[in-house]
Amino acid sequence: MNTLTVLNVIFITDELFELQVERGDVQFEPGACVALFNNGDESRPYSIAAGSEEDILRFLIRRVPNGLVSDWLAQRKPGDLVQASAPFGWFRPGRSVNGERSIFIATGTGIAPFLSYLRSYPLQIPELCLYGVRRLEEGFNLKELQNLYNFRLALSQEEVSSHFHGRVTGLLELIPLATDIHYYLCGLDTMIDETSKWLEDHGVAYTQIHREIFFYEDATL
Repeated sequence: MNTLTVLNVIFITDELFELQVERGDVQFEPGACVALFNNGDESRPYSIAAGSEEDILRFLIRRVPNGLVSDWLAQRKPGDLVQASAPFGWFRPGRSVNGERSIFIATGTGIAPFLSYLRSYPLQIPELCLYGVRRLEEGFNLKELQNLYNFRLALSQEEVSSHFHGRVTGLLELIPLATDIHYYLCGLDTMIDETSKWLEDHGVAYTQIHREIFFYEDATL
């Protein structure tokens, strides 16, 4: 168990925020999760959004109404202490063994492990990154993501001329299909199931599809 000091809580909207804590001696690979605890025994897993060389840890969190952990974390102040597990998990976006290419698809806070990857390996850009949120204001780190030449944002509940209007699965036809591409999906379970089926229906082997489900996400993403 690690005791981490809160540095900042940055609200994106009333229910979405980034928690920043001191890193201490925590070592991790992009895609790793950490269980964060409230002031009791309740915990929830959150993917690390920081780069592997950053001095701080970042977590993208949706504040769940009456949530035992997310609501407590949202009320932290700089200097407060948070208990955290050691990093864990098997999801490793962009990990290339034989030079394979990568596709990233995320909804909501599911962009966290992909931000960690992009911050850790800024020269190893995925073939395509698709990101779905409800409204433009809910997009985490959009300025950073929009620097990617192959980034597309889907807004399910807002029309903005420069972005796709609809669920992110409405952009699946943009995905290149090849045996040397690995497809990394993170976020809402319905998005992951729908995208996985679409990929398999188009001849992609199940071993090329990597999934990380985030619960408590909005089904309209």
